[in-house]
Amino acid sequence: MAFQDILRILVWTGMGTVLLCVIMFVDSLFTPYKDMEEIKKGNTAVTTRFVMKLLAQGYILSSSIAKTDSLWDGLVISFVSFIILLVIEWIVRLVLRRSFGLKLDEGTKEGYMPHALFGGSLHIVGALIISACL
Repeated sequence: MAFQDILRILVWTGMGTVLLCVIMFVDSLFTPYKDMEEIKKGNTAVTTRFVMKLLAQGYILSSSIAKTDSLWDGLVISFVSFIILLVIEWIVRLVLRRSFGLKLDEGTKEGYMPHALFGGSLHIVGALIISACL
């Protein structure tokens, strides 16, 4: 492996990590509770959903980077995919709330694992669908 390859790995990994942190921060702005505060309190449901969101974002990021030769294109595609995922999740949560009275965010904050798993699975399934379209 050449020095140039190692440098490329370091730069792409660093930029991907920065984007992932930005994406998770933006996601926290749309979450009605504070993930880190709930995690510090030991809320397993919030922690589970957070980990599932992180895995979904990481999967989208890795898929977009793997399918492009341009770092910039990979980062832009990842960010746009994240916005699409946010919109999809918002629509599904709205439908669930209005159709079934299911409030995923409130249940997750209250520590209900079924709510957390359902909410987190929306991220993972959305990431799988979006990544297949890349």
